[in-house]
Amino acid sequence: MYLLKELKKQINEKIQEATGKTPGFNHFSEPPSPDLGDLSTNIAFQTKSKNPRPIANKIKEIGLVKKTETKGPYINVFIDWKEFSEKVLDQVINKERNYGKRKEKNEEVLVEYSQPNTHKAFHIGHLRNTALGESLSRILEFNGFNVVRLNYINDMGAHVAKTLWALQEFHENDKPPESKGKWLGKIYAEACKKEKKNKNEVSELMKKLEKHDPEITDLWKKTRSWSIKEFEEIYDELDADFDKWYFESDIKQDARNIVQELLDEKIAEKDEGAVIVDNKPKGVNLIQRSDGTILYSTSELALAKKKFKDFDPDRNIYVVGSEQKFHFQMLFETLKKMGFENADKCFHLAYELVRLKSGKMSSRKGKAILYEDFAEKTREKALEAVKEKNPELENKKEVVEEVALGAMKYEMLHVNSNKTIVFDWKKALDFEGQSAPYIQYAYARCKSILKKSCKEPSVGRLNKGKELLKKISEFPEIAEDAADSYSPHVIAVYAYDLAEEFNSFYSDVHVIGNEEEKELLALVEATSTVLHNALNLLAIETMEEM
Repeated sequence: MYLLKELKKQINEKIQEATGKTPGFNHFSEPPSPDLGDLSTNIAFQTKSKNPRPIANKIKEIGLVKKTETKGPYINVFIDWKEFSEKVLDQVINKERNYGKRKEKNEEVLVEYSQPNTHKAFHIGHLRNTALGESLSRILEFNGFNVVRLNYINDMGAHVAKTLWALQEFHENDKPPESKGKWLGKIYAEACKKEKKNKNEVSELMKKLEKHDPEITDLWKKTRSWSIKEFEEIYDELDADFDKWYFESDIKQDARNIVQELLDEKIAEKDEGAVIVDNKPKGVNLIQRSDGTILYSTSELALAKKKFKDFDPDRNIYVVGSEQKFHFQMLFETLKKMGFENADKCFHLAYELVRLKSGKMSSRKGKAILYEDFAEKTREKALEAVKEKNPELENKKEVVEEVALGAMKYEMLHVNSNKTIVFDWKKALDFEGQSAPYIQYAYARCKSILKKSCKEPSVGRLNKGKELLKKISEFPEIAEDAADSYSPHVIAVYAYDLAEEFNSFYSDVHVIGNEEEKELLALVEATSTVLHNALNLLAIETMEEM
């Protein structure tokens, strides 16, 4: 039982007794001032009750409700915070890391995310995708879903042919550097600049690749392994662990079979040598080029069938950039035309790009911020920030690593996925602003207080820390909302708000030596628990000393 949500349920029961109507939860709000109460409801307006007083009197019957006041159509509810504090702290401390966690559901969700292409470098756009997908997976698991993490790698597209062509044409005798994935990314950018004059050569190489020409296949396998090794190292850093990897090369033949099936069933048609599925009025899905090669979109059809055969999930969430919205519209429409009964279980969670100050990133133009460079620079700046904050820190190396990773992830997660990110290192590593280090430092401060005190935390009624306690009590609802809306930014913003509320409490209340020290220590311990839970849902580590 989570107290704030349970209290709202009890209020709804009293409203039903008074009005005969069953309300939802959208009538609750927070009053603009604490003087006006702790919860507010406009249910009298929604139910067209001219006199809200009978409803208010019913709500007042609830044990945790101290009093009610009516203001026009609004009913303001004042909570008995002493009793509330004891119950909330008891729940948090007894449940510890499980506070806010929902019971297991009999529902499996596939979350497909990251999806970098081999033969291209991993950049910060992939970082946003990976951070978003991993956080969403953790949030769904926390809310009781059985989550299967998937990664679909395009290792056989036109970009591969371009890279292999440029590698043979201009770098055949070059010795690969240590960062082979980064090197391939540079070769790909070079190929995009030069292939316009050599389109026929690239096209021929693509055909050889699809027909498994021995020489090209050997080169493809070798270079592909370089990319996959780089991806695995990055995922290890980011604490992203996939249950299954799919590769386009493994489902290429299935995709070719689907093209013929759709032609045979009159779902697809030939158009100037190409094969299309006409999804009027929404658009046209190109599934085979006029030269006979198939597309990434065709492989997606085969992959969808394979995933649902392998796992039989209740939902399938694709975490993919918003520039692919049309692609997924066509994919889902085509699946419906194919009679794919699970088409309605597929959902595209779109996110916007990460931009440079100079504009949009582009792998083709070589303007992308590569993850390897980005992470290294973030570590350098994190070291500067940590040295400034605590020059005597002993475990500096470990702290710098977690501060840097936390900063990168938080910047990717604290804004809504439908908004573009312009990354700012100064903001990301600010110990005083909305950032991961700020939240991590609040957690470390909690642990420091608990360590310095000679007393054990004791759950009891509090006279202080009401706003902090209120914020703690909101966490289960916040976690549920984040899962329902597929929105990790809801958790990220909440974590910052909780850290800010704790720091305000810390500046106003001296815990050690206070006459309520044991009870206040329980509040501090509860804060650290919820901060840990929230950051864990963002895949960000906490540290006891910073």
